[in-house]
Amino acid sequence: MIFNSLTLLSLIAGAQAVGRAIVTNQCDAPIYLWSVGSEIGPQVTLGLDQSYSEQFHRDPKSGGIAIKITSVENGLFQPNVSQTIFAYNLDGQTIWYDMSDVFGDGFAGRTMIVQPSDTSCQSIAWGQGIPPAGSQVKSCQAETDLELTFCTGHCLPSWSLCGDMAPGDYRHCCTHCIGSHHCVAAQAG
Repeated sequence: MIFNSLTLLSLIAGAQAVGRAIVTNQCDAPIYLWSVGSEIGPQVTLGLDQSYSEQFHRDPKSGGIAIKITSVENGLFQPNVSQTIFAYNLDGQTIWYDMSDVFGDGFAGRTMIVQPSDTSCQSIAWGQGIPPAGSQVKSCQAETDLELTFCTGHCLPSWSLCGDMAPGDYRHCCTHCIGSHHCVAAQAG
């Protein structure tokens, strides 16, 4: 009887819901991503207003998962192409998550935010597409969804055409338009 009770408890614990890692592109230009554990998944291309999602899982060899994102097609396999890494690690009932850049800041000038569906959990925001100083590692309950959005609110990236140079495009720039023609983000402070 004890074995049956333990087996049932183990099945119930294993069947608990877990959330998803979501990447949404609200930028005009496409982004390219790969889900990487001990193996590299296929390239996924996200155009304007497209999303990718995967259920949180553990890799049997590496444990954590890194969603590697570039602004260059096949960028993961080209030397020195900047990558933004949205990483997560499912640890029982906790999801650990962070963001980082390698080989530069390939999305500089674009707003980026990881927003948990559980509002009691912390978001990670890169207002200018550049990581702030200090640790970005956060944790939340495993049932939450974590959505990384590029160009939040469809904001134009820095140095995009705007105003008089973009007739019919009424989106707001990151901060303001210089001379009614180029979007400029606030200086990092």
